[in-house]
Amino acid sequence: MQDSSGTTIDPFLEWLEKEGKSSNTVSTYHQELKKFEQWLQERHRGLEDVNRNDVQDYIRFLEEKGKSPITTDKILGVIRTFSKYLKKPDITFDIHIHKAEKRDEIDVLTSEDCEKLLSEVKEHENERNIAIVYTLLHTGIRVSELCALNKSNVDLQQDLLKVPSDSGKGRVIPLSEEVKYHLMKYLPLNSIEAALFVSKSHERLTERTVQYMLKKYGVNAQKLRHTFCQALIDKGVSLEVVSKLAGHKDINVTKRYARTRVEQSEYEDAIRKTFSPEG
Repeated sequence: MQDSSGTTIDPFLEWLEKEGKSSNTVSTYHQELKKFEQWLQERHRGLEDVNRNDVQDYIRFLEEKGKSPITTDKILGVIRTFSKYLKKPDITFDIHIHKAEKRDEIDVLTSEDCEKLLSEVKEHENERNIAIVYTLLHTGIRVSELCALNKSNVDLQQDLLKVPSDSGKGRVIPLSEEVKYHLMKYLPLNSIEAALFVSKSHERLTERTVQYMLKKYGVNAQKLRHTFCQALIDKGVSLEVVSKLAGHKDINVTKRYARTRVEQSEYEDAIRKTFSPEG
């Protein structure tokens, strides 16, 4: 069979670039389409003649491999965009994806996802948006808290962010080196207003504006907050500390992040070390 990479995928990637997609997004589409193409070729088919049954079978194949509904849906999104490019949007209509069992699962970014996100944001060279993403990801503050920040809440001498609250019991979060660096690059661009993050018209940013900006990168502020909390828990930070940093009123909210991240072998090791007789 003729390799369709050069005749189908490459023009599609060029089309994505013309549509203003970032290089990371184009790269992701390329990788996923190559995997889909390989799967098709193993079944003696090609991208140029893909149909709805192929798409549904591929989704089922991904599910059988253990891909999560979130991941599978993202891959379907790639195929959906590709089908629009082919002018065959109907091949992705009514594709069924098994929903995950309703557990107390929290949607977070992986380390790789974080790297891709930060790289993509930096590509656009908007110092304000870069500072916003780093602040949300490295402090875990809520989008409402971010929008309420004033420049006076940032202490670059002591590397601290003072997060105010309506109750008057604000919290203080240490700034990472990266957050500090990007805030220092952004702050000179906002030399007029008291508000930390402002629009081009020098008005305090709204939650809707921030969420709209984040949506362009496929994330939301809540997911960045979840990622912050989960990263701390995974590094062994105590629930009490994470709860205070995140501003949780109830520590039971924080406990959600301490879900089944421990391997069974670690449980076994814990029992042996605790109850084994001394030699």
